[in-house]
Amino acid sequence: MLSIGKAPGKLYLAGEYAVVETGFPAVIASVNQYVTVTVTESENGGTIQSKNLNKELIHWDRQGTDLVFDDTESQLAYILTAIKFVEKYALEKHKKLAYYDLLVTSELDSHDGKKFGLGSSAAVTVAVVKALGSFYGLNLSKMDVYKLASIAHLSVQGNGSLGDIAASAFGGIIAYRSPDRNWVFNMVRNHSLSKLLKLDWPNLRIEPLHLPKELEMVVGWTGSPASTSILVDRIALTKAQKVDKYQHFLKSSRQSVEQLIQGFRDNDAKMIKQMISSYRQVLTDLARFSDVHIETKMLTKLCDIAESLGGAAKTSGAGGGDCGIVISNKNLNIENLKSEWKKVGITPLQLKIGDIIDHA
Repeated sequence: MLSIGKAPGKLYLAGEYAVVETGFPAVIASVNQYVTVTVTESENGGTIQSKNLNKELIHWDRQGTDLVFDDTESQLAYILTAIKFVEKYALEKHKKLAYYDLLVTSELDSHDGKKFGLGSSAAVTVAVVKALGSFYGLNLSKMDVYKLASIAHLSVQGNGSLGDIAASAFGGIIAYRSPDRNWVFNMVRNHSLSKLLKLDWPNLRIEPLHLPKELEMVVGWTGSPASTSILVDRIALTKAQKVDKYQHFLKSSRQSVEQLIQGFRDNDAKMIKQMISSYRQVLTDLARFSDVHIETKMLTKLCDIAESLGGAAKTSGAGGGDCGIVISNKNLNIENLKSEWKKVGITPLQLKIGDIIDHA
């Protein structure tokens, strides 16, 4: 028996940093680069192999319902935790646990192993949940996948908005508001997963959006990976020290993102571009008062070149490196844009809005 789960990477269009606050909106696009997880039934014992994330082959066995590994220092924490929660849910559904070989392949890094900043840990978690959910015949909906993957991700990372999980689970473009993570932690401790999947999570909202036909997304990569966790931690410090300025940032963020979401709902290309540019300014203000380097010199070049040619551009995600995005009309000379980027050392990525690819 063979089961496959695919999950796309993601890029933030707007709402970065503010989205870590419960209920604050963001707009996130999944991209057409995927993590694929293949689960193949085996006789006795199983293996886990991740060609991109970790070259070694890990052997595992069972003690009762628990998985036992020959490598306790493995870097595959997200994979192992996703397995744990899917199998816990499978047991609640009276499924018999099996042995299997699990293989992970990823398109979310460059050929030399550098990360593009497309949310690989989230995509891996989602792909494992989808593949194992299919393997055990759990008939998981997109929201079920999001919730199980979020529980696994939170138990490893302890924080985060879970927006990249939502983008990987739902595909396309979504408007996202993060749930009350403290509520989720408490519920996981005290209730079954079956109950937790059925309940509405406080403040969580996931709404599919569509890019107007006259617009397209272009992505450039600076070549320098960024550490999201370090940047987010620095902003958290600022939040405690500069309360008024941080609250002003949250208010500005909410206003821009709500207008952006309305622009998508109304199919208003002009408003979408305007709010992408507006959010660049919101992040510039945040960087200034927090002394966090969000828009590096390379990202500034990326954005300025795109805007000089008529596109709306900004950093994507935590900044500090990684990618910048451009939303432009299709009549913009994309080849000219890419040529100008290359002159200053920016790599155009062949990324489009990603869709969910389901396998039986």
